[in-house]
Order: sequence, then C-alpha cells, then structure tokens
Amino acid sequence: MTIDFFRAYCLKKRGVTEDTPFDEDTLCFKVGGKIFAIIDITLFESVNLKCDPERAIELREHYEGIAPGYHMNKKHWNTVSFDGSIPDPFILELVDHSYELVFSSLPKKTKDQII
Repeated sequence: MTIDFFRAYCLKKRGVTEDTPFDEDTLCFKVGGKIFAIIDITLFESVNLKCDPERAIELREHYEGIAPGYHMNKKHWNTVSFDGSIPDPFILELVDHSYELVFSSLPKKTKDQII
C-alpha cells in the first residue's frame, strides 16, 4: 500500500478532513473533528486506528502486525503495520471500522451535517 492510496481512501469517506495537529510528520484523518486514523507521512510504516476494545484484543492475538496503539489509549487504539504481514484489503477494513466507530459516536447534529 502506498501513502497516496491510503490518503485517497480515507479522504473519500463522508466528512473526512486531514491535518497535522501534532507535528509536520504526523497526519491525522478526522470525521466530525474526531481522529480515526493517524500515520507518519515520512516513514509510512504503520497506522493507528480506533477499534472496539474486545476486537482490538482479538486482532492483537491473531496478527503479529497489530499491536496496542503507539502513544494512544491501548484499550481503544491499535497500531497496524504496513510491513506486509496484514493484507491491504484487511487494513482497509480496519480503517472502515475505525471510521464507523468514530462517526457513530458523534452527536446527532454533527452526523446530520456530514450526511
């Protein structure tokens, strides 16, 4: 997977914005002002994705390339490696899961503005 493909995939989702709130190398994808994906644009080795806590544990147990979220709440975030150990379609599925978790947690008024 390339950074250009990943970025385009995220930006195609409803209401998604991107910015670099932490530093010039850390790109965040947001919906309704809430982060659902974080990548390092210089290294592009992994992505931090929000995940249902029970599923997060299950994924970490089954995939070497999925670890507790780096610099994130380990209960709700996973770091997913782009090292080839996780198939690209599955990574995109995890991006979708992260986006849906964040979108579903938004206030109704915010969701209505996005839809």
